[in-house]
Amino acid sequence: MTVSVQFVAPMVALIAWTLVMWLWMYATRLPAMRAARMKPDSNAPRGEQMSLLPAQVRWKADNYNHLLEQPTLFYALAASLALLGVESQAGLLFAWVYVVLRIVHSFVQALVNKIEIRFLLFALSNIPLFALTYLAAVALWDIHGIG
Repeated sequence: MTVSVQFVAPMVALIAWTLVMWLWMYATRLPAMRAARMKPDSNAPRGEQMSLLPAQVRWKADNYNHLLEQPTLFYALAASLALLGVESQAGLLFAWVYVVLRIVHSFVQALVNKIEIRFLLFALSNIPLFALTYLAAVALWDIHGIG
């Protein structure tokens, strides 16, 4: 079995974007906390303190959390395709489409947070995940007769 590296670049790109969102989150959260004269309290009910911050500040943190949820499926699929040695231009296109949709979703959520647009982007981002799942299943079937 040959390992393919074509799916590594989209994974690294989405990881890099997640780290950008982490920086953006703290670049807005820390000044907002100072302006509100907040003192972190580990005994405060979950989310209570952060709810005191302006919504535009919370949106970045919400998006950062979202980038640690569904994209885990993408990472698992892309890594599986790489380990299975899949070389597929269509697969690579689906991987990059997923990454682009997640980045656009981040901008929408972090800047305007229009739920209808966010949902559309989220729903569309599932299409490449289904396609990548199909490619991984076919590769498993072809290589190992699993199915």
